[in-house]
Parts: sequence; C-alpha cells; structure tokens
Amino acid sequence: MAQERKSAVTLHGNPFTLIGPVLKEGDPAPDFKCAKGLGETVTLDTYGGKAKVFNVIVSVDTPVCDKQTRKFNEEASKLPSDVSIVTFSMDLPFALGRYCGASGIDNVETISDHMYASFGENYGVLIKENRLLARAIFVVDKDNRIRHAEYVDELSNEPDYDKALKVLNEII
Repeated sequence: MAQERKSAVTLHGNPFTLIGPVLKEGDPAPDFKCAKGLGETVTLDTYGGKAKVFNVIVSVDTPVCDKQTRKFNEEASKLPSDVSIVTFSMDLPFALGRYCGASGIDNVETISDHMYASFGENYGVLIKENRLLARAIFVVDKDNRIRHAEYVDELSNEPDYDKALKVLNEII
C-alpha cells in the first residue's frame, strides 16, 4: 500500500490525507499512466526530452482551478516548443474537453487521472477521502528530474506561479 500522509492538506481548514510520496527537488520524476481522451493514454515518456510543468488541480469546475489552468495556458503561449505544460485532474476526459473548448484553453494539455490514479499516487497528490488530486506544481527537467515541487497546503489557495516559472526558465 502507498504511503499515507494524514492532514497533509486542508480545504477551508478541514484536513485530508494524501496518498503517495513527498517528492522534492532532485528526485526522479515517477512514471504515470493517464487518459488524454477516450482510448489514448499518456505516460512520462510521452513528454520525453522536454522540460515539463505538471500543473495539478482539484477540478476544472472550481474557481481556483480555473484560474490556475488559465494562468498556465497564458504562460505556455510564451514558451518554446520543447516545453510541455500539462494539467492533471480527476475530471473525466469529456469534462476536460468541454472546459477547454468553452474556456479557450489551447496551449496546455489537460490529462485525466480518473481511471488509474497513478499520477496521484506516484506524485503524492491523491486525496484518500474523495479520490481527487490535491493542488500542486511540479517542474521536471528534460532528464525527468524534479526541479521544483510545491504541494499547496490549503486547497482553496493558489500555488506560487512565479517560483515555478522561475525554475522553469532556469532549465530551458
């Protein structure tokens, strides 16, 4: 069984348990298997040879997650083609497609972890109590090493975009 971290995050002060490791700078980026749509899966190797930002949200249908996804979509338009910004959530691929179409999200990929929960477990962001993902950001270099990891303690708060983008710009 994967490691559990009780009271690792809160939502409006209510504690939740996270499943999986606490990743830190220098750790190898764990592999994962997630859905990019119906019948299409992605893994860490899908983004091989690129610098990556893994933007982790609870659900695209919440205001903070919407803002976070829009922020990275805007930033992605300024980055070179050898950088991938990927947003992970437990939202179904249908919901992600609807959201992206309605919101003009076209510079980042949205990936669903709903089927396997492997990203959540392997990156330590799977919330045990409701099987959602906790808000986090991981910057991963071209060699698949974690260069920045932020687990947002309070799920209703935004991550530190500037710090993640600074690290990303240092490695590209």
